[in-house]
Amino acid sequence: MNKVILISIDGMRPDGLKMCNSDFLDELIKMSSYTFDARTVYPSITLPCHLSMFQSIPPERHGTLSNEYVTPVRPVNGLLEQLLAADKRSAMYYGWEPIRAIGKPCSLKASEYIHAYTFDHTDAMLTDRALAYIELAHPDFVFLYMVETDEKGGHDSGWMTETYLDCIRRGIENVKKVYETVGDEYTIIVTADHGGHGRSHGTDMPEDMIIPMFFMGENFVPGEELENVSLLDIAPTIADVMGIQPAPEWEGKSLVNKK
Repeated sequence: MNKVILISIDGMRPDGLKMCNSDFLDELIKMSSYTFDARTVYPSITLPCHLSMFQSIPPERHGTLSNEYVTPVRPVNGLLEQLLAADKRSAMYYGWEPIRAIGKPCSLKASEYIHAYTFDHTDAMLTDRALAYIELAHPDFVFLYMVETDEKGGHDSGWMTETYLDCIRRGIENVKKVYETVGDEYTIIVTADHGGHGRSHGTDMPEDMIIPMFFMGENFVPGEELENVSLLDIAPTIADVMGIQPAPEWEGKSLVNKK
């Protein structure tokens, strides 16, 4: 099982996940190596966090410190570039256009963008589109990015409000659909990029910096709680699962169980 689906639920706080009344959370914990205490990067802002997620370097190295992309002085090959070099096929489904900066042009075989405010429940629509493409083409790597938790939940209504918690619950329902549809073919990794407080994020407060992560697949121990996990560990972990080389500049570590 060396194919991977990475699911990022934007702005998902660990305590919000625990309080969202998802009927899948207990099962998710039992099936996964997991943590409710991973640490993101500072500033805890969507684009810097996702660039760090895919490049395994902190924002002070890739140079993007806000949601405006900055071309780095010394570019680093990220996960999508390493996958392309290894002749792997990648796809991406996303609800916020600037996130496309996580990979260089031509690094994807397929992608689809639907603005989060175009329809209700765009995260569910993107999930269905991703699953349809998986059934058709069986790509090696798929990135599914859900933004409603952050945009409609956190910024519009406020972190930890009922609307925010409902966005998380629906996001986890999408995770459940992915697992039930293709969990026998893909390793599935679920993470947040950052948390939030009030109607904002970006600080070094624990509410912004601490995030949950789940790793489901044969390379991980079901029910094992992980320690000392960083957002920078995601790209090296995916590279390890897929049997490709990490870029030499990456700073994170693989979380694959070596026993």
